[in-house]
Amino acid sequence: MPLRPSHALLLATLALSVAAQATATAVTYRIEPDHTYPSFEADHLGGLSVWRGKFNHSRGAVTLDRAKRSGTVDIVVDMSSVDFGQDKLNAVAQGPELFDIEKWPEARYIGRLAGFRNGTPTRVDGTLTLHGISHPLTLAIHSFKCMPHPLLKREVCGADAFATFQRDDFGMPAGKDYGFRMGVTLRIQVEAIAEPLAGDRR
Repeated sequence: MPLRPSHALLLATLALSVAAQATATAVTYRIEPDHTYPSFEADHLGGLSVWRGKFNHSRGAVTLDRAKRSGTVDIVVDMSSVDFGQDKLNAVAQGPELFDIEKWPEARYIGRLAGFRNGTPTRVDGTLTLHGISHPLTLAIHSFKCMPHPLLKREVCGADAFATFQRDDFGMPAGKDYGFRMGVTLRIQVEAIAEPLAGDRR
């Protein structure tokens, strides 16, 4: 039996409503550990040189709702994976003078995507928990891009985020009496892949 115009209009309205809801749904992206390396820069002896290092293991997730211009970030860092490129310095950083990984094996950053421009977030407003202490920390997003992954055929998003903080605020004043500056520059290079849809085994 042919549809009446009123029925056809109703079905079209329902279809548009469903499509709008699907578009507004937040997408979850899992951190891709082989392309995510939080890194940092710290002072040595009051400006004598700059120490640079990174963390080799991290995990977490990002959500993004483009329609609502919102999203979340949750990244957990394995502090035992600190890597200065020097084994002795790694051991010192893992010890009680700095990260004290026996007591505090992980650091965590939780925040919300914010400052959207042209559908793209420009910062993350969140909280960093490090060495058992939590403080607000805003990350500036210098780049943010999403695209189809060429192999997985799912969307992948990547970003480069930046922040500075004082490490003695997190209970790590080692070297302060020798003139070490407490400022630390944090960069989070991250890639995350959209979770597969139901029934998608790729």
